[in-house]
Amino acid sequence: ENLFPTDKPQSVLTVSPSWLSPGASVTLKCEVEHPSAGWRFYWYKTVPKLSDRLYRYELLPGCDSGTEEDSYVVHGQTHTAGYVCRAGRGEPVFYTEHSKPTFVWSGDFPPSASLTVSPDRVQHFTSDSVSLSCEGNSTEWRVRRFPEDSYLSLCSDWGTMTGSTCNISGLNSSAVYWCESGSGQFTNSVNITGHSMLDSFHFITVFTASSKCSYIIYFLELSCTQ
Repeated sequence: ENLFPTDKPQSVLTVSPSWLSPGASVTLKCEVEHPSAGWRFYWYKTVPKLSDRLYRYELLPGCDSGTEEDSYVVHGQTHTAGYVCRAGRGEPVFYTEHSKPTFVWSGDFPPSASLTVSPDRVQHFTSDSVSLSCEGNSTEWRVRRFPEDSYLSLCSDWGTMTGSTCNISGLNSSAVYWCESGSGQFTNSVNITGHSMLDSFHFITVFTASSKCSYIIYFLELSCTQ
């Protein structure tokens, strides 16, 4: 009897917290589709591969033989990073599929890689044009985006990549953006929120004494950052 199906089970990785704070540890948790006993868990960090849209995976310390626990704590992580997990059991080892890459984000600038946004503000109108520039010790860059309730994608899917700068003609949704270099680096991450023009207007309806007519008075709320 074949103890394992030909189709590999799926693995799902969650990270907590999703945004780093100084001194915080990162907890990774790996879940296997149709869980059962006997699995060991393998933990990886992602390293960008600019030759394609993917990543290569490097085992985290102490994970060569897997762990019995379905969670793993990363200490001392201070910058944006991606992680992947999978599980295995039996001899020879039967592995699940690798999980999708899951990220922990940081607004801190690593020593040799940074993302800058122009215009430099967190909130934008959806009609705004925005430039995301990658800088650091690399000649090759790509810009990633992770929108709310959507999928990881590249600048070429929704913008124009020119050299190390991604130009966006409109922000369709709120998302987290960061750069990845050909030398395997991640920059700081930026959470950019897109608002429609109507979102920034406040409406007041004023009724006349005759109650036959009404007027809508509106004003634009502006916020400034330094």
